[in-house]
Amino acid sequence: QGRVLAGAVCGTQDWIDNTLLPFTRNTGPTLSAFNAWVVLKGLETLDLRIRRQSENSVKVGRFLEGRVARVMHPGLPSHPQHELAMAQMSAAGPIFALEVPGGREQAHALLDALELVDISNNIGDSRSLMTHPSSTTHSGVAEEKRLEMGIGEGMLRLNVGLEDADDVIEDLDQALRRAGL
Repeated sequence: QGRVLAGAVCGTQDWIDNTLLPFTRNTGPTLSAFNAWVVLKGLETLDLRIRRQSENSVKVGRFLEGRVARVMHPGLPSHPQHELAMAQMSAAGPIFALEVPGGREQAHALLDALELVDISNNIGDSRSLMTHPSSTTHSGVAEEKRLEMGIGEGMLRLNVGLEDADDVIEDLDQALRRAGL
């Protein structure tokens, strides 16, 4: 629900024994009782939220196909691993990537034109958020390495939230037009 950040740390047994355990002994990185309660309360509606967000995400992804250079959404038949994703998951989830042809300048123009969808450097919330990975989450990665990873200057990541999908589409439509798409 975007109210608390928590998660699991995974790794090899060697990494857990030699890196994670000493770190946790020295820092005590545990959730507060309140944050643990917020996580538990959020789990009560997790299935409903993810289903709605996934449905919205597929609808928004379909809208974006043909409007941008590329949509990378495992819930769409155009994704190269669509069949595998649908065999492994009951839904594709709310987050996907898209690419605009005009690079960083056009990506930022699109972000600047958004009215409903919020700009954020980290995504994964119950509201719609968009980020530009090459200038946020991956800004510390060398350009050559980012490109190897498939993260170009025109890539955006979109987390589709619980809002009415048509409202998100309307916002993206006007932002795309204002960004020259």
